[in-house]
Amino acid sequence: MANASGSGRSGISADIKEFVKSVYIIKAPSYGNSFFYSLGFLLLTCFAVLVVTGIIMVFFGPFWWDTNPAGVFIRSIHLWAAQAMTVILVLHLLTIVSTSAYRKKKLIWMLGAVMFFLVLLQVAFGVVVRGDFVSQWNALSAADLWNGMYLGYWINPINWGAVYGWHIAIVPIVLLVLMGTHYLMVRSKGISKPYRNDIPYRMVEIDHRKMYMRAIMLVALILAFAFLFRAQYVAPMTIQRATVMNSSAVAVTLLNEFNYSSGTATYMDSIDPYHYSTRQVYVTVPYDKYLQITNGTNYEAQFLEEPRSVQTIQLADAFSYFSANSTYNTTANATNPLIPMVSSLLKMARSGTYDSVINGEAGSYLDTTYQLRFLSDTGEMYALAAKDKLLPQDWGIVKGGTSWWPPGVWLGGAYNWLEVYVLGNDPNQDRDGGFIAEIALILFIAFPFIPYANELPDKLKMYKIVWNRFTIPELRRKKKRNRR
Repeated sequence: MANASGSGRSGISADIKEFVKSVYIIKAPSYGNSFFYSLGFLLLTCFAVLVVTGIIMVFFGPFWWDTNPAGVFIRSIHLWAAQAMTVILVLHLLTIVSTSAYRKKKLIWMLGAVMFFLVLLQVAFGVVVRGDFVSQWNALSAADLWNGMYLGYWINPINWGAVYGWHIAIVPIVLLVLMGTHYLMVRSKGISKPYRNDIPYRMVEIDHRKMYMRAIMLVALILAFAFLFRAQYVAPMTIQRATVMNSSAVAVTLLNEFNYSSGTATYMDSIDPYHYSTRQVYVTVPYDKYLQITNGTNYEAQFLEEPRSVQTIQLADAFSYFSANSTYNTTANATNPLIPMVSSLLKMARSGTYDSVINGEAGSYLDTTYQLRFLSDTGEMYALAAKDKLLPQDWGIVKGGTSWWPPGVWLGGAYNWLEVYVLGNDPNQDRDGGFIAEIALILFIAFPFIPYANELPDKLKMYKIVWNRFTIPELRRKKKRNRR
């Protein structure tokens, strides 16, 4: 019985080994064992680390990964694995471009370009779902970009629940399918051989042991960075916190929402993705909740019964009152009904009840659209971002916190530069930035088909970065012979 059992185990082991060998790339040109040609496997290693740490984080939840020491460490591993993946992906693309491998493998390049975009998207979504102020700030900035690209209706980063689904399910599954297809195509066609006659090579067996050792070293490096540079946590902004910090700004914002003059009410960046009444969401519904609890006088109804001319005067008077006062008055003796009405909402906001009502209106407490749009309208989000040096001019888009090292979406630096130094204070900044980003993506995917541009790497002799005496044994031997 024991022998039979042992034989069964050895049969399974042999089957696994046989399967692994069947999917391996066995032969490659002699430079195939260099670091540049193990980048694909290192990308897969990073992906595996991200999947494992991601599953652990999903299991324990945001509070654990933001506050628990073990959770912070796991989140730090996840963060640095994402950083490593983006760096390696750039090096991988540089290898392909340098050796003009896209010339004979145009479809493989196109798949890789789409995967590059998806990795950037995944990292950006990862910043959004971490659950602190940096994620809120990035979500608002990203929402404007998506709206400018005419995609805001389908991708709304300030809906935390939707982004969570994109990040842990949709994008990873699509990436996995594309990665598998990409690898099988490479395996079918083989590693690209030199297109130049002056690059000597011979076909050799790939050293898989060396490939695994590099993967182990990469994981060790990720763990070291995660230990030394922990992922930061900046407490999120809430309407309650904003009210404690600046009641006057919140009161004025409530009047702007009521009067349909706020940033959200007048948002028209290529499309208007916020199709809701700011008066209804931010004033009427919360105020009705307040009246249900207190059984007080309905000052909103009183105001709406006034003639239009009186309403105009009372609005101006209320703006003047709350701009000059950080206190509030909920008593019924105010001659202007807007003052006790807004004061009641400020009282709710200071207690935290207002946040709950606003988030509840969205239909899901994971959808923070109403809350973050209101906070954006107050200006307090901008003030806190300025204090923590997270504004675009401070390269805030590439940061994941307030430290000197940038653990955020560092590849967003190109867009950061575009936003600050090219578009500047253009009122159509997000629309124009989105249009430029879309054009850049299309050109990137279509690069192998663009005349002259696709010949540029060869003319610049970029192949020497990858094909040189350090990576090709035949070149080393040739150099030694020449010396003799």
